[in-house]
Amino acid sequence: MCQLTVTTDKNQNLIHARSSIRVAAEQGARLVVLPEMWNCPCSNDYFAEFAEDFDNADASPSFCLLSEVASCHGLTVVGGSIPERNRNRLYNTCCVFGPDGKLKGKHSKVHLFDIDIPGDFVFKESETFAAGDNFTIVDTDIGRIGIGICHDIRFPELAMLYREKGAHLICYPGAFNMSTGKLLWDLVQRARAADNQLFVATCSPSRDSDGSYTIWGHSTLVGPFGEIIATSGHEDTVVVGEIDYSEIQLRRESLPLEKQRRGDIYQFMAISEHKGLERLV
Repeated sequence: MCQLTVTTDKNQNLIHARSSIRVAAEQGARLVVLPEMWNCPCSNDYFAEFAEDFDNADASPSFCLLSEVASCHGLTVVGGSIPERNRNRLYNTCCVFGPDGKLKGKHSKVHLFDIDIPGDFVFKESETFAAGDNFTIVDTDIGRIGIGICHDIRFPELAMLYREKGAHLICYPGAFNMSTGKLLWDLVQRARAADNQLFVATCSPSRDSDGSYTIWGHSTLVGPFGEIIATSGHEDTVVVGEIDYSEIQLRRESLPLEKQRRGDIYQFMAISEHKGLERLV
């Protein structure tokens, strides 16, 4: 998990991401996760300016960099998120690349972060971005990975869906602010991991990133019992942790939540592969 300092200079952000991914690879990482909005400050003032068209290589240096470093180092790269321009609309999008440098999946943030705490914090992501309408699961050489972005982690239905679809790990690039970070960041990622008995990885920009949005940081890897395997403070750093997928089966056998669920009282509704999550009743 590359917790990057993000500046108003996109080229500098790309250089820094490349360097941090190289550091992770040198430490033996096989999967690298970048933060939400790693190529631009987390601010509505910058999203449109820094947005890229992924279908046009000349207009998407961030997309091309992720593909290149994945291939160069033989890594699976969960490319955090960057603003994507698609048919004149903007999306908060995460791209996943395999060790061959090819795009394996793309997730556009489903739940947009609109918050208004009087006297404390106001942010309206929906003023800039359109919401995605699909869940994203990627089969990789290091397991099946579900993807969410930041505010997506607040919705347990999405994580439940990923468990139902056989995910071993959910990656949530995110940029919680100081208010929500202090209260919820640790809580929700441990809850998503423990409730679904799988691994959760979060990756944030560092706190000293540019922009008016002050970021909590604390990128973390959580195990299937909700235990913290590796974490950081709020500084620019690379966090490395080890995952043993056999822990998932061990925890599920020790505490068989799936067998204990009461489907006669509540039922997980049908899931459409194209339309995504419908509802939980």
